[in-house]
Amino acid sequence: MVEILKNQECPICRAKTLELREDTQDVPGFGRTYIFSMSCSSCKFHQADVEAEEHKEPAKYCLDINSEEDMKIRVIKSSEATVKLVRIADITPGQGSDGYITNVEGILERIKEQVENVKDSEDDDDIAQNARKLIKKLNRIIWGREKAKLIIEDPSGNSAIISDKAVVSKLK
Repeated sequence: MVEILKNQECPICRAKTLELREDTQDVPGFGRTYIFSMSCSSCKFHQADVEAEEHKEPAKYCLDINSEEDMKIRVIKSSEATVKLVRIADITPGQGSDGYITNVEGILERIKEQVENVKDSEDDDDIAQNARKLIKKLNRIIWGREKAKLIIEDPSGNSAIISDKAVVSKLK
C-alpha cells in the first residue's frame, strides 16, 4: 500500500508543496523492498530511493548484455550505487542521485537521455558528433545487435540485477 504525505515543506524552496511517498514491493529474487520519493510541485525538486527490508552486504553485480531479451532483466539501483556500462558511461552517486526499480533497457534509456541532452546543448561539433555516435551504439545494444557489460557497485547492498546471468561478488 502506498502511503502519501502531502503539503510538506520542501527542503529546497520551503513551499509547503512537497509530497512524500512510501511504497512496499515484493521483488522476486530480492525480497521486500521499500520505495521512497519526495516531489515538490513548486520547484520540481525530486528525490527517490529504494531499500531492502533485510540487511544486504555491499555487492558488485556484473551482467553481459548479449541480446534484446536481456533488456527485460530487472534492475534495482539504490541512490548509493555506481552504474557502469563498460567503455560507454558511468553513473556515479551524488547528492541528487536517485534510487529506482527498472530493467536493463531502462538503465540504457537513462544513459541515452543524458547523452541526448549533451548532444542538444553542445556547441562543439566534435562533442555533438561523438554524442550522436554513442546514441547509435546504445540503440544497437538495446536492439540486441551489439554486446555490452553492465556493472552495478553498491556499498549499501540495496541494488541488484535479478538474473541467473548476473555474476555477484563482494564489493571490495
